[in-house]
Amino acid sequence: MFLKKKWLVVTIIFFLALFGAVIGRWAVETVGAQNGYEELRTFTEVLTMIKKNYVDEVKTKDLVTGAIKGMLQSLDPHSGYMTPEAFKELQVETKGEFGGLGIQIGIKDGLITVIAPIEDTPAYRIGIKAGDKILKISGESTKNMGLTDAVSKMRGPKGTPIILLIFREGWKEPKEFTIVRDIIRIKSVKSKALGDGIGYIRLTQFQEATSNDLTSTMERLKKEGITSLILDLRNNPGGLLNSAVEVAEQFLPPKKLVVYIKSRNGEKTEYYTERETKYYAEIPMVVLVNQGSASASEIVAGAVKDWNRAIIIGVQTFGKGSVQSLVPLNDGSGLRLTTAKYYTPKGISIQGVGITPDIVVKLEAKNGKEQHRVVREKDLEGHLKNEQQKESPEEKEVAPMEVEEKDDLQLQRAIDTLKTWKVFEKMKKAA
Repeated sequence: MFLKKKWLVVTIIFFLALFGAVIGRWAVETVGAQNGYEELRTFTEVLTMIKKNYVDEVKTKDLVTGAIKGMLQSLDPHSGYMTPEAFKELQVETKGEFGGLGIQIGIKDGLITVIAPIEDTPAYRIGIKAGDKILKISGESTKNMGLTDAVSKMRGPKGTPIILLIFREGWKEPKEFTIVRDIIRIKSVKSKALGDGIGYIRLTQFQEATSNDLTSTMERLKKEGITSLILDLRNNPGGLLNSAVEVAEQFLPPKKLVVYIKSRNGEKTEYYTERETKYYAEIPMVVLVNQGSASASEIVAGAVKDWNRAIIIGVQTFGKGSVQSLVPLNDGSGLRLTTAKYYTPKGISIQGVGITPDIVVKLEAKNGKEQHRVVREKDLEGHLKNEQQKESPEEKEVAPMEVEEKDDLQLQRAIDTLKTWKVFEKMKKAA
């Protein structure tokens, strides 16, 4: 009898403990949910108050869209909300063709700032320069305007004009630029032979077709007898992650890690080279970078640097080490959401820091030509911090607007490096 009572007590205690654990877990989850609902209740109250009392009648959809835009804008410079039209255009842009002006922009001091104009585009031809601040777009102030909104306003059908109010460092007053939109066809691979067996390839962006175009270009240069290569990634703003991996694998042996990304919960995804391109993986190679080399450009430069595949020449890169995912929504709109950080093969995060070249070569303005203020990731408001390295303090750094090939010290150093490389190779063989 005593044993039965003892087992009954133990059983009751066990079930009470189990019930307490379930209740405790339920209570925690309920409290968490209640906190979320409290915040949503406040949002609903504000929405109702505006709908009921605002001086002018406003549409609920416009208010909700504005709230979503503000929510995304508060995260980091690369997250944003896109209307159905803007989301569709962004998907088209990855194919290398869209209607617009041809500039890469960021946010600095609350204003839309030009990071780099794209060559052979309306903005480039009319004289828009890196570092220019866009104060107004068709009369609308850009103060606290999101990047997605700014891009959407500057995009449009071919032949339609747009007026940008621009302020440039050194000017006393801002100036208006009337630019006629055009179809921006970005040829992502440009090339030429420089003589002495040196091939030159410039990548302007990383699009869907970039890797295939690069393969065709390399085959052509190979037939022309190149025995070394300069890969120019200067002022390349990046593009598709997969495209960067496909480009890197043309210069690295198979089964080499190119980059890995890590999400908030620590989930890790690795990207390795797959196809074999033995000829390209052996020829001497220099990669040119500068402050405009960002994102996918930094992935390629970081991979070849970590694997000692190429010599990096130029100046510190932009420092964008985050990955954005495109998330479609039910109404055709979408989110560009920062979902992960990426790391070089050696596990280095370049977020807000960039890649340091093996040989630092700065460009200087010649014959009194204009210079622009350098803008990097660390200068953009709300940028993600680097958990590994400290960002260098902000400094006033300038670079020339344009450089003629004869004054391009970075390119000349790359050529000299490859020529020296060949001399040492001959000496090694002779020994």
